[in-house]
Amino acid sequence: MFLTKNYYGLGTEINLSLQSISEDQDTIFLDETYRLIEKYEDLLTVNRTNSEIMSINRNAGKSFVSVSEITYSILKKSYEASLKNEGFNFTIGPLVKLWKIGFDGANLPRPEQIGAKLDLIDPEQVVFNDKKRAVKLQLTGMEIDLGAIAKGYIADAVKNFWQRSGILSGIINLGGNILLVGSSRHGHGRWQIGVQDPFKIKNLPLGILTDLRDCSVVTSGIYERYLKLNGMFYHHMFDSKTGYPIKNDLSSVTIVSKKSIDADLWSTIAFYNGSKKGLALVEKNPNIGAVFVKNDAGILLSSNLENKFKLLDQQFHLNI
Repeated sequence: MFLTKNYYGLGTEINLSLQSISEDQDTIFLDETYRLIEKYEDLLTVNRTNSEIMSINRNAGKSFVSVSEITYSILKKSYEASLKNEGFNFTIGPLVKLWKIGFDGANLPRPEQIGAKLDLIDPEQVVFNDKKRAVKLQLTGMEIDLGAIAKGYIADAVKNFWQRSGILSGIINLGGNILLVGSSRHGHGRWQIGVQDPFKIKNLPLGILTDLRDCSVVTSGIYERYLKLNGMFYHHMFDSKTGYPIKNDLSSVTIVSKKSIDADLWSTIAFYNGSKKGLALVEKNPNIGAVFVKNDAGILLSSNLENKFKLLDQQFHLNI
C-alpha cells in the first residue's frame, strides 16, 4: 500500500507518498523528509525575516554575504538562467514585494512605483565570489526572489534523499511541483498525472499525462495566485521588462522533465514567451515536454508528449 502524509510548508500544502513497508517506520521517514524541506526553506525563503537569501537582500548595495553551499548552488543556477533573458529573472523580488499578489496587502501599484522598481531588476548587478562562497547585490533596494525555482530545487533534493534511502516508489508533491520516484504500482510501472483545468476548481483535470516514469511535472498558471480589482484580473507572474503581469495567449503551461528544477525554470520560460515561441523553445530541448493551455481553450503539445496526453474535457480542443 501507499502511505501518504500531508504537511504545510513553502507557503503551500505538501503531500508526500511512498510505497509502504512498515507504517511506523515510514511515518518517521516522511517526518524526516519534511524536516529536510524545512531546512531548505529556512535557507531560501524571502517570506520570513531571517534566511540566507534575506541576508543578501538586506545587504544590497553594501557588502558581500557568505552563504551555505546549498544556497550558493541555487543562486549560481538562477543567475545563469536569468542572463539568458528568456523570461526567468531571479532579481524580480522588488516587483513581487510591490504587488504582493498572493499575500496580505495585494494591490495595484502606481506606474511611477513600478518604473522605479524596474531599475533594480538586473541579474548583471549580482556579483559572486566563488572562493568565499559569497554574494553581493550591487544596487541598494535589489532583492532576489527564488519563488520560481526553489521548490524544484528542493524537490530534487528530496528525491535524492529518497533514492539514497532505498525508496522504490513514491510521489513528492510540493504544492504543484510533482516529482515521481521510481515506478508506479499500476500501468506497467508508468504513472498518470492530471493537467489542471485553469478555468475551474482545483484538482479538476482537463486531461491526463500518461506513460510517465521517474520524472517531474510542474505547472505555472494564471489561476494560482491573482488579484481582482475594479473588474481587472492580475496574476502573479510578472514581466521584468514592463513590471506588470505577463500578457499573452496562455492560461497555463505544464512541463515534464527529468529534474524538477528544470521543470520549474521551463514552466516560467515557456509561459513568458507565449504558446508559439514557447513551443518553439521547448522543441529545441528533447529533454523537456510541454502542455500549453491557451486562453481560448486550445491546447498545444510538444512533439514528445503527443502520444502521452489524453483529453478529458471536450470544452478544450487540441491544436494539431
